[in-house]
Amino acid sequence: MRAAITVEAASFGTWDHQKVFIAEAERMGLDICWVAEAWGSDAPSALGFYAACTDRMQLGSGIIQLSTRTPVAIAQTAITLSNLSGGRFLLGLGASGPQVIEGLHGQPFDKPLTRMRETIDVIRQAVAGDKITLRGKQFQIPRGDAKPMRLSMRAEHRIPLYIASLTPGMLRLTGELADGWLGTSFVPEGADSAYFAHLDDGLARSGRTRADLDICQGAEVSFATDEAQLKTLIDARKSELAFSLGGMGSASTNFYNQAYSRQGWAEVAAAVKTRWQSGDREGAAALITDEMILATTLIGTPDMVRDRLQVWADAGVDTVRIYPAGETLQQRVETLGVAIDLVHSIERG
Repeated sequence: MRAAITVEAASFGTWDHQKVFIAEAERMGLDICWVAEAWGSDAPSALGFYAACTDRMQLGSGIIQLSTRTPVAIAQTAITLSNLSGGRFLLGLGASGPQVIEGLHGQPFDKPLTRMRETIDVIRQAVAGDKITLRGKQFQIPRGDAKPMRLSMRAEHRIPLYIASLTPGMLRLTGELADGWLGTSFVPEGADSAYFAHLDDGLARSGRTRADLDICQGAEVSFATDEAQLKTLIDARKSELAFSLGGMGSASTNFYNQAYSRQGWAEVAAAVKTRWQSGDREGAAALITDEMILATTLIGTPDMVRDRLQVWADAGVDTVRIYPAGETLQQRVETLGVAIDLVHSIERG
């Protein structure tokens, strides 16, 4: 399997700190560095900086949020990053959620499937060097009396497309159109019905198979030396999962909550959401079980994590996005180094 990380630049220390971490990650054999936006730093600026700090590993937007830019602006960004990195750029797109898109950016979060499909259509026209035209439901290009245009810049390399998706409809679109799937909240034991059935439906639409799609899953990695430390690590993660189930998205739309519900925790997910939104954050975290944490993270002794990675590989995961735990730069680097070696030791069945 391939090893990747996801970095959110705004919460990852100083730029000098990040330069050291990224360079060391490449030296240790990291395959891909994904950069998130969320509600912090933009991804493309950080990716340009990381491109200048590295020579080999791939760099991906994980993710560029659709409604924050026009489709042509996303295409311009993708071509620029691909060209300046020597073809190492991976374009990761996602719809994000209503809280960020409407609450922060003031843009409507409507018809994300249509917006994603039309955005990809425009991007592929731009990357191919074509004149860009679209008469869609979300985008009209050109508008009015303007004539179609093509970009003056050309893509020097192929730009693989990844989609971050959790809902059945977006998963089917991922299988149909993308080169890779950026997933999260992944439980391999329930992945066939929750995720892969929908991905496979989309793949069948485009005459492809699972082998044509890079299955890229992410999880926190943290190593424990004994049972007591393992319990401490599990308990520390519960408030973060409670936030995902109760505080992400809006009151009516929480894709993380829906994903956990489809994988066997519907009652717990609903209760956590209710308590979180009522202001009882501690009560929400108390409902999270140890099983939920261990099922969706890579927390444990090195042997436990290795065994869990093999389960991921047997379920169909190709690339593991590592979120290395640690209070300091050195601790994160050490955790990442061990994790990279473990991921690279796992073979797909």
